[in-house]
Amino acid sequence: MKKLSTEKLAETVKFKRNENNLTQEELSEQTGINRVMIGRIEKQDFIPSINQLEKLADALEFEITDLLVESDETSSFTAMRREALGENEIEGVETLITMMLSLRQQKVLRSKFKNV
Repeated sequence: MKKLSTEKLAETVKFKRNENNLTQEELSEQTGINRVMIGRIEKQDFIPSINQLEKLADALEFEITDLLVESDETSSFTAMRREALGENEIEGVETLITMMLSLRQQKVLRSKFKNV
């Protein structure tokens, strides 16, 4: 199972922000995320909501999927749910996740074409 790497998130946000010559305050204005929270994200002290993560990815032009890492940890609840699913259901869930990620990429591409 994949999980969000707070280390990769912190490195990516800080690197991309510096690459774009943005201060935390300027990034805050672009995303609507409090400057203090951006600082905490860069120090791995805060995990943003999905909405905040999407705003950061849009503003700094990075892919959220690049922040995911394999995790050996499986919660007992997740393990029990997976065991309760049949092969077709597991396949369906994986397809759904793939479709969601594809829609996200299409959204990013559309927004870039609008700006051209």
